Amino acid sequence: MALRPLLVGNWKMHGDGRNLPIIAAIGEAAQRHPGVDVALCLPATLIDRARDACPGLTIGGQDCHAEPSGAHTGDISALMLREAGASLVLLGHSERRRDHHEGDALIAAKVRAARAAGLDVVLCVGETAEDHAAGRSADVVREQLTRSLAGANGPGIAIAYEPVWAIGGDRTPEPTEVEMMAGLIRDTVSGVRILYGGSVTPDNGAALFEQGGIDGFLVGRQSLDAGAFKAILTLMSRQH
Repeated sequence: MALRPLLVGNWKMHGDGRNLPIIAAIGEAAQRHPGVDVALCLPATLIDRARDACPGLTIGGQDCHAEPSGAHTGDISALMLREAGASLVLLGHSERRRDHHEGDALIAAKVRAARAAGLDVVLCVGETAEDHAAGRSADVVREQLTRSLAGANGPGIAIAYEPVWAIGGDRTPEPTEVEMMAGLIRDTVSGVRILYGGSVTPDNGAALFEQGGIDGFLVGRQSLDAGAFKAILTLMSRQH
């Protein structure tokens, strides 16, 4: 059975109250394309305001702690995200793995915490340029999936394949490469939606969505541009 398309924007450490009109414009576009699920993963400071401004738009957090509460200065729990108005959370992003040295065991604990709090999860996996050049992409992604999910699957989980070497630059894999990795993910974990992330634009999105064997996208910088994000949403709606 075909899974509903899903488009997720990751604002990273960008945005404040002045950007609420962008969120509102994306929310209005999502209403015009009801065949595609749309979500924005925002800085925690914007979650409640975005929920109030766009009650029909799915709002997510960008990370959560593995514990529900405790002496963890500067962290935020899944329960806190839920109370603020989030209904999903992004976990295991390569920037968290790299900058905060997060390993698969910690990410698995975060996945469990998020699901226990009632949040859906978008789990990011992907290989580095060195792994890609050495032909280890499949092994790395399979290992990240197995260890980071620790048995979690089903409709509350989405997997975002984000090759690290494609994030924030001008390089993207060929649709056939994405299709191969999507097949590997489906063979490894069942019942999940598979997204592609890494320099997604309206120009390259059509071929990736049509030929890449994916259910949608995780979009970074283009999600801060309402026009570009809406263009990606439109092409997904037309091809679905």
